[in-house]
Amino acid sequence: LHMPANPIDEYLATLSESQRAALSALRVKILKVVPTAEECITYGVPTFKVDGTSVAGFAAYKNHLSYLPMSGSVLSDASLADELKGYEMSKGAMKFTADNPPSQALVKKLITVRRAQA
Repeated sequence: LHMPANPIDEYLATLSESQRAALSALRVKILKVVPTAEECITYGVPTFKVDGTSVAGFAAYKNHLSYLPMSGSVLSDASLADELKGYEMSKGAMKFTADNPPSQALVKKLITVRRAQA
């Protein structure tokens, strides 16, 4: 019986070693918070869904990596302001480098804020 490959595994396989290592570690952090999340690709990026709602995602770009909270208002949540200092952000993405990934505590907070909105 051939199981279809996990689409996130396929995405990670296309990346450089440092990007793959950083995003694989981030994936583990996300799954620690939402262990039953469905892993899929949405809009071309790895996405983690809980009960059909996207709660986290990530992506690799040429010069940075991004944590995607899957909502335009998560990163502006006042409760996250201190932890997000030092990260470059757009409305829907927190940029980071392979050597400065978000901590487990920050990932948990980001997902908690996102799930509270859902």
